[in-house]
Amino acid sequence: MAVAVALGCAPAIAGDIDVLHASVAATDRVGADIPLHLTVMNRAAEADALVRFRCPFANFSERVTVDKGGEGPPSKRPVQTIALKASGETALTPEGMHVMLLQTRQPLVAGERFTCQASFRKAGALDVPVDVRAGP
Repeated sequence: MAVAVALGCAPAIAGDIDVLHASVAATDRVGADIPLHLTVMNRAAEADALVRFRCPFANFSERVTVDKGGEGPPSKRPVQTIALKASGETALTPEGMHVMLLQTRQPLVAGERFTCQASFRKAGALDVPVDVRAGP
Protein backbone atom coordinates (compact mmCIF):
# COMPACT_ATOMS: atom_id res chain seq x y z
CA MET A 1 0.00 0.00 0.00
CA ALA A 2 1.27 3.51 -0.78
CA VAL A 3 2.45 5.70 2.05
CA ALA A 4 1.68 9.42 2.21
CA VAL A 5 4.76 11.62 2.57
CA ALA A 6 5.18 14.66 4.80
CA LEU A 7 3.30 17.79 3.77
CA GLY A 8 5.17 20.58 2.00
CA CYS A 9 4.46 23.19 -0.66
CA ALA A 10 7.39 23.05 -3.09
CA PRO A 11 6.53 22.63 -6.80
CA ALA A 12 7.98 19.72 -8.74
CA ILE A 13 10.63 20.90 -11.25
CA ALA A 14 12.35 19.08 -14.15
CA GLY A 15 14.45 21.11 -16.55
CA ASP A 16 12.15 23.86 -17.82
CA ILE A 17 8.96 22.22 -16.46
CA ASP A 18 7.26 23.01 -13.13
CA VAL A 19 4.21 21.05 -11.94
CA LEU A 20 2.09 23.04 -9.52
CA HIS A 21 -1.03 22.42 -7.43
CA ALA A 22 -1.39 18.69 -8.23
CA SER A 23 -4.37 17.27 -6.35
CA VAL A 24 -7.12 14.69 -6.31
CA ALA A 25 -10.38 14.57 -4.38
CA ALA A 26 -10.66 12.35 -1.32
CA THR A 27 -12.58 9.10 -1.77
CA ASP A 28 -13.46 6.27 0.57
CA ARG A 29 -13.92 3.85 -2.35
CA VAL A 30 -11.29 1.39 -3.53
CA GLY A 31 -11.43 1.02 -7.31
CA ALA A 32 -12.55 4.61 -7.96
CA ASP A 33 -11.60 6.54 -11.10
CA ILE A 34 -10.63 10.11 -10.19
CA PRO A 35 -9.47 13.15 -12.17
CA LEU A 36 -6.12 14.71 -11.37
CA HIS A 37 -5.99 18.51 -11.17
CA LEU A 38 -2.65 20.21 -11.87
CA THR A 39 -0.95 23.08 -13.63
CA VAL A 40 2.16 22.67 -15.77
CA MET A 41 4.45 25.67 -16.33
CA ASN A 42 6.74 25.23 -19.33
CA ARG A 43 9.50 27.85 -19.29
CA ALA A 44 11.17 26.45 -22.41
CA ALA A 45 10.94 28.17 -25.79
CA GLU A 46 9.71 24.86 -27.28
CA ALA A 47 6.46 23.02 -26.60
CA ASP A 48 6.57 19.74 -24.67
CA ALA A 49 4.04 17.00 -23.93
CA LEU A 50 2.91 14.98 -20.92
CA VAL A 51 3.25 11.34 -21.98
CA ARG A 52 2.69 9.44 -18.70
CA PHE A 53 1.57 9.95 -15.11
CA ARG A 54 1.92 7.23 -12.47
CA CYS A 55 0.67 7.27 -8.87
CA PRO A 56 1.20 4.58 -6.22
CA PHE A 57 -2.48 4.72 -5.21
CA ALA A 58 -3.90 4.00 -8.71
CA ASN A 59 -3.48 0.95 -10.92
CA PHE A 60 -3.54 2.94 -14.18
CA SER A 61 -3.69 6.45 -15.58
CA GLU A 62 -5.18 7.72 -18.81
CA ARG A 63 -4.71 11.03 -20.59
CA VAL A 64 -8.09 12.27 -21.81
CA THR A 65 -9.84 15.21 -23.43
CA VAL A 66 -13.45 16.21 -23.02
CA ASP A 67 -15.48 16.49 -26.25
CA LYS A 68 -18.23 19.07 -25.73
CA GLY A 69 -19.57 19.22 -29.28
CA GLY A 70 -22.60 17.50 -30.70
CA GLU A 71 -25.74 16.43 -28.95
CA GLY A 72 -25.86 15.03 -25.47
CA PRO A 73 -23.53 15.43 -22.53
CA PRO A 74 -19.76 15.93 -22.88
CA SER A 75 -17.77 12.72 -23.28
CA LYS A 76 -14.17 11.75 -22.47
CA ARG A 77 -11.84 10.49 -25.16
CA PRO A 78 -8.34 9.06 -24.58
CA VAL A 79 -5.37 10.90 -26.13
CA GLN A 80 -1.76 9.75 -26.58
CA THR A 81 -0.21 12.89 -25.04
CA ILE A 82 -1.23 16.22 -23.57
CA ALA A 83 0.42 19.14 -25.37
CA LEU A 84 2.12 21.77 -23.21
CA LYS A 85 2.58 25.14 -24.88
CA ALA A 86 5.99 26.79 -25.02
CA SER A 87 6.74 29.56 -22.53
CA GLY A 88 3.38 29.22 -20.85
CA GLU A 89 1.05 27.59 -18.39
CA THR A 90 -1.28 24.68 -19.10
CA ALA A 91 -4.02 23.86 -16.58
CA LEU A 92 -5.23 20.25 -16.61
CA THR A 93 -8.79 20.10 -15.29
CA PRO A 94 -11.73 17.70 -15.70
CA GLU A 95 -13.43 20.20 -18.06
CA GLY A 96 -10.71 19.81 -20.73
CA MET A 97 -7.47 17.89 -21.20
CA HIS A 98 -6.54 16.03 -18.04
CA VAL A 99 -5.28 12.82 -16.45
CA MET A 100 -7.66 10.25 -15.00
CA LEU A 101 -6.25 8.02 -12.27
CA LEU A 102 -8.00 4.68 -12.62
CA GLN A 103 -8.80 1.94 -10.12
CA THR A 104 -7.59 3.45 -6.86
CA ARG A 105 -5.92 0.86 -4.65
CA GLN A 106 -6.96 2.39 -1.32
CA PRO A 107 -9.20 5.04 0.22
CA LEU A 108 -7.76 8.56 -0.14
CA VAL A 109 -8.06 10.77 2.93
CA ALA A 110 -8.05 14.58 2.76
CA GLY A 111 -4.70 15.93 3.93
CA GLU A 112 -2.62 13.00 2.65
CA ARG A 113 0.14 13.63 0.12
CA PHE A 114 1.63 11.09 -2.29
CA THR A 115 4.61 11.24 -4.60
CA CYS A 116 3.69 10.40 -8.18
CA GLN A 117 5.77 10.51 -11.36
CA ALA A 118 5.10 12.55 -14.49
CA SER A 119 6.98 11.86 -17.72
CA PHE A 120 7.41 14.53 -20.37
CA ARG A 121 8.60 14.02 -23.95
CA LYS A 122 11.50 16.53 -23.68
CA ALA A 123 11.90 17.34 -19.98
CA GLY A 124 11.99 13.68 -18.87
CA ALA A 125 10.63 12.19 -15.63
CA LEU A 126 9.70 14.21 -12.57
CA ASP A 127 8.50 13.32 -9.07
CA VAL A 128 5.30 15.25 -8.32
CA PRO A 129 3.68 15.72 -4.91
CA VAL A 130 -0.08 15.12 -5.19
CA ASP A 131 -2.32 16.37 -2.38
CA VAL A 132 -5.61 14.71 -1.43
CA ARG A 133 -8.16 17.46 -0.89
CA ALA A 134 -11.63 17.40 0.65
CA GLY A 135 -14.61 17.53 -1.70
CA PRO A 136 -15.05 16.83 -5.41
